[in-house]
Amino acid sequence: METLQEKPTDLLIVGGGITGLTAAYLAAKANHKVTLIEAGGRFGGLMRTAPVAGTALECFYHHFFTHDLELHWLLKELGLRDEVFYCPSTMGIFRNGKIFDFNGPLDLLAFNAIPLWDRIRFGATSLLMCKCLRWENWEGVPAVDWFYRYAGRQSTDAIWAPMLKIKFGSYSDQVPAAWMIGRLRQRVNSNDGGQQRLGYLKGSLDVLCTALVNRLAAMGVSLYANMPAQKLEVQAGQLTAVHSGDRRFAAQKFLFTIPTSAIHPLVEPVDTAFAGRLREVEYFGAVCVVLVLKRPLSHIYWLNIADAGFPFGGVIEHTNFIDPATYQNKHIVYLSRYFAAHEEIASQDEAAIKGQMLAALRRLNPLLNDAGMEEVFVFKTRTAANVCGLNFSKKIPRCTSPIKNMYLAGMPHIYPDERSCNNAIRVVAEACRVMELGCEDIPRGPSLAGRIAMA
Repeated sequence: METLQEKPTDLLIVGGGITGLTAAYLAAKANHKVTLIEAGGRFGGLMRTAPVAGTALECFYHHFFTHDLELHWLLKELGLRDEVFYCPSTMGIFRNGKIFDFNGPLDLLAFNAIPLWDRIRFGATSLLMCKCLRWENWEGVPAVDWFYRYAGRQSTDAIWAPMLKIKFGSYSDQVPAAWMIGRLRQRVNSNDGGQQRLGYLKGSLDVLCTALVNRLAAMGVSLYANMPAQKLEVQAGQLTAVHSGDRRFAAQKFLFTIPTSAIHPLVEPVDTAFAGRLREVEYFGAVCVVLVLKRPLSHIYWLNIADAGFPFGGVIEHTNFIDPATYQNKHIVYLSRYFAAHEEIASQDEAAIKGQMLAALRRLNPLLNDAGMEEVFVFKTRTAANVCGLNFSKKIPRCTSPIKNMYLAGMPHIYPDERSCNNAIRVVAEACRVMELGCEDIPRGPSLAGRIAMA
């Protein structure tokens, strides 16, 4: 089969999620010739949407934080800054078969699932963790051990331990306190007068994705969907081209934004040691079961499940955050679950997942049938988040790889912060700096992302 030689470019980007699309925008803005290839049929990655209740809805729930400076910058660049709105959100916790509001000090004092002293201790140590601790000093300490030591056994057994268990499964005792510091800091920094305010984009993230793709096309970026990277062409230790089917893409520099689990098979034939290091980075998958209801389940936006025996860790009632009128006055609920590759749910079909999720939800809310369920959707991905074990920073691959001209920017570089659109933008901005693409005008917010392996 004859190889089709694509026109050489300054930068080839592998991966068309938010990281790859933003990298293409930053490089093209700096007058570089850019080509982007994406394995799937659509661009957007984890911010992809599907038609639900008459409009586009994120397959995997998203929201923004008030301190997301990099995201705000990109939205302004695309003429979308006025399409973002912020509003108060509500949180809750399900413990001992009961739903508790969990939004501030008064709710914490009313949380009678644990004694009063433990509630006070929980609040004090949570503030200590997110306001005072340096994450670098706590990478080797499991978060659950930190909580047992400082927050106490009662609050850890009632809140922290079960939530870590449902999110990280068998890895829950290896999640470093450093990761929890990043997660809590992200949320507390979005508080406004003690009330957390979260943001959303009018029309969903499909608006951002479409605007980015259209802008890239107008800037002359060559965009290829259904074009997976299948082979690396390396000469004298230097990456010269990427092959996909019968096409050959040559470039001066190459940026890989896809999961490391997809990169290491490409690298294996040319650098086994490098491939081995990439293989050490593991991923959690995620399932989101989306319910379309006639009536709401509760008044809470984000309900954390702290009782054992549930196949989901969160009940995110999207229409307690976004007006139900957006969805034909229907009520939208996500049931979220992370899973490791070896867990049964990883291989279950949609019918099995739907059945166990709904059965468990009826235990939580016996009035589910009365809510008038109209539709159920199941969305699944195998690369939703990294398995961040102890001292995870030592596993994160450097942006500059051992193969000359090959660079990496992806989910591992977000650690110790939590994955988000903003943090993906932060990571790729740092990668563009490393590649010397001249992308210096993007602001640096308080995010902890993009600080490791980017030197």
